[in-house]
Amino acid sequence: MPGRFFLTTPVPQVAAVLGAPPGDLTDEPARLNIAPGQQIVTFGPDGPSHMRWGIIPVGRVNARGRPVMETLINARSETVFDKSAYEGTGRAVVPANGWYEWTGEKRHKTAWRITPKDGGLLWFAAITDVWQGPGGVRVPQVATVTCPPSADVVDIHHRMGVFLAPTDVPLWLEGEVEAVKPLMRPWPDGSLQVEEARGVDWEGA
Repeated sequence: MPGRFFLTTPVPQVAAVLGAPPGDLTDEPARLNIAPGQQIVTFGPDGPSHMRWGIIPVGRVNARGRPVMETLINARSETVFDKSAYEGTGRAVVPANGWYEWTGEKRHKTAWRITPKDGGLLWFAAITDVWQGPGGVRVPQVATVTCPPSADVVDIHHRMGVFLAPTDVPLWLEGEVEAVKPLMRPWPDGSLQVEEARGVDWEGA
């Protein structure tokens, strides 16, 4: 389940994979440690944009009618189309070259870097929302969608992001709910590489 990820491929190259224009993000720097709460690169039906990673569910309620208090950085694929807290959200994809997980006890944790075995990009399926703040402030927000893990990552985490093939991105962005549900599955076994992450400035996220 992504709690930190990285994107080092230039945005124009990322956009070219989808056949999309890079928009105003051509000077986006390489980022080795992207954390929740930061602005991240996303691609939606209208092209690339920055969004805050983490949906602040102001005004949203759970199935019991109680306010959702926590910031949502990940949404479970099993309930993303059913929970009232996600009602009315849009969809986007979040490009990444890989993500990080941790194992072990506190103060003795090992960080792991997970990347595609063939290099290139991963496309996280995501949902979007807009936080309405005081004085008319509007903050676009995004949360990645997760599913059970593949065999590649099951030993380091019980969840993983839902990844999309570039050819499936248009369907995810604009398809009907029943049409996109089959996309929310673990990435194929044997397609990811897991290695210990060294030399990352975790405090400088």
